[in-house]
Amino acid sequence: MRLLEYQAKNLFRQHGIPVPRSVLVSSMADLRGLQYPQVLKAQVLTGGRGKAGAIQVVKDYAEAASTYPQLLGMKVKNESVHAVLAEQKQGILQEYYLSLLIDKVSAAPLFVASAFGGMDIEEVSREAPQKILKLAIDPLLGLQSFEIRKLAFFLGLPEKDLTPFMQALFEIYQAYDATLIEINPLAHTEAGLLALDAKLVLDDKARFRHEDLFTQLELEQKQNDGEYLDSSQKLAKEWEITYVPLTGDLGLVSDGAGTGMFTLDLIKDAGGFAANFCELGGLANADRMNKSLEILAQNPYVKTVMVSLIGGLTRMDDMAEGISTFVRKHPDRFKLVVRMCGTKADEGRAILAEYAIESGEDLVSEVARAVELAREAAL
Repeated sequence: MRLLEYQAKNLFRQHGIPVPRSVLVSSMADLRGLQYPQVLKAQVLTGGRGKAGAIQVVKDYAEAASTYPQLLGMKVKNESVHAVLAEQKQGILQEYYLSLLIDKVSAAPLFVASAFGGMDIEEVSREAPQKILKLAIDPLLGLQSFEIRKLAFFLGLPEKDLTPFMQALFEIYQAYDATLIEINPLAHTEAGLLALDAKLVLDDKARFRHEDLFTQLELEQKQNDGEYLDSSQKLAKEWEITYVPLTGDLGLVSDGAGTGMFTLDLIKDAGGFAANFCELGGLANADRMNKSLEILAQNPYVKTVMVSLIGGLTRMDDMAEGISTFVRKHPDRFKLVVRMCGTKADEGRAILAEYAIESGEDLVSEVARAVELAREAAL
């Protein structure tokens, strides 16, 4: 069983391995109050996240709130991203590689280490095998102090700094029947040695010895991959629309991430509470607009929706057609407030007027009106 990074780090913490402060992001609210800069890391059961752009450094909340929905909507080696870990950015002085695995030849535990961390260890092995140390451990004797000294000397690290890491990895290997435990990179930072990444694979054949742990880990992964998502999130996943649930009662749809983030800030400034972040991106058309409103309609607490549109690449008559399609099917579901400007805005407003939906060009005014309507609906 392969673990997600945050799951592996939870086990690391339990065994005393230092890891950066982090939080599993489940909504935009989790990004507030963090100490920036942060590293946003897509949680997937595959490697190559860095090369795929699935690990991003963000300097402040605005950048984090813009990047987070983009990470949720991407794929890494055909695996969809459904969870993101926010982690305190560290000042790295040196990166190392450290892992413990089962050697297929000797069927014994094998430490693998290199002073070239942060890189693909297979690539280092091909190009510079002398920069990798492989250290087999006698399974009956266990990890010995002279073996720790040998590996520490090879890496150029003090033995006292490396000892807790090697001992903890060996404990995890024994306690959970692990077949692979990898730290890449193991980083020398201003705060000391830290495991900046974590990979952990447990032996499925040993599940009968760890049934509770396996069940817990599987439940967490199912919750992340959408099996236990609410109806709004399930539809968003099915239709590939960026949708992040929040805790308020004012729905939001925008035709771009930047417009959406700006509108979120305006909603807060006006005293409102957004129920979601939903943006259509470059694929915005009438069908996606209709589907986005169908997604928001699954939330029974949303009685008012703010539609924030700017006609750059998006045609406003298309957006109006999508809104009118939803209104014909659900005439009384929402009070709709539409900010519409740019390409074909006049034509779009004319379509909306047929359904008695008012729309304006001034975003601040329209947001204030939406917040007031949401407040009235809550009374």
